[in-house]
Amino acid sequence: MIENLKATTQDSMEKALAALATDLKKVRTGKAQVSMLDGIKVNYYGTPTPLNQVASLSTPDAKSFLIAPWETSVLKDIESALVKSDIGMTPQNDGKVIRLKVPELTEERRKDLVKSVKKIVEEGRVAVRMARRDANDEIKKALKDKLIGEDEQKRLSDEIQELTDSFIARLDQMGEDKEKELMTV
Repeated sequence: MIENLKATTQDSMEKALAALATDLKKVRTGKAQVSMLDGIKVNYYGTPTPLNQVASLSTPDAKSFLIAPWETSVLKDIESALVKSDIGMTPQNDGKVIRLKVPELTEERRKDLVKSVKKIVEEGRVAVRMARRDANDEIKKALKDKLIGEDEQKRLSDEIQELTDSFIARLDQMGEDKEKELMTV
C-alpha cells in the first residue's frame, strides 16, 4: 500500500505537469501554432465538436492559419465559433476556407499574457499540492491504523515533500520559459 502511494502521488503530479504543458501551448505567442485553436468547439449538427474534427487546420506561414472544413456547410458554424472564442483574431471567410491572421503582440498584451501564464502555473502548483495533501492524508491514516510507525511516517512525509518540491520547480521552470517566449520580440 505504501509503495503504491508514492507511485500514485508521482503519477498525479505528472498529470498536473502534463495539464500545465497543454494549457501553456494554448497561450498565444507571436507565431501561429495549431495548438492555439485546441479549445474551440464548433456546433456540428447540434453537437459541440472540437474544431480539428470538422476541419483541416494548417499554418501556411508563421503569422496565419488556414482552416479548411471537410464540409462547406459548417463554414458558418466554424466562423461563429471563432468569433465567440477568446483568441483575439477575426476570421476571414472566402466561401471555401477561413483564414486567421495572428496580430502582432503589443507590450500591454504581452504583459496580460504573462499574467495569465502565472495564473495557469499557480493552478498547476495547486494540483501538485493537492496530490501531496492526499498522500499525507493516506500516510496519517496508515499511522492511525498502526500499519506504519512514526519514523516511517516521518520518512514518507519527507519523501513526498521532496517529490512535491521537485515538481513545483519543474512547473516554475515551464512558466519562466513561456514568459521569456512571450516577452521576446
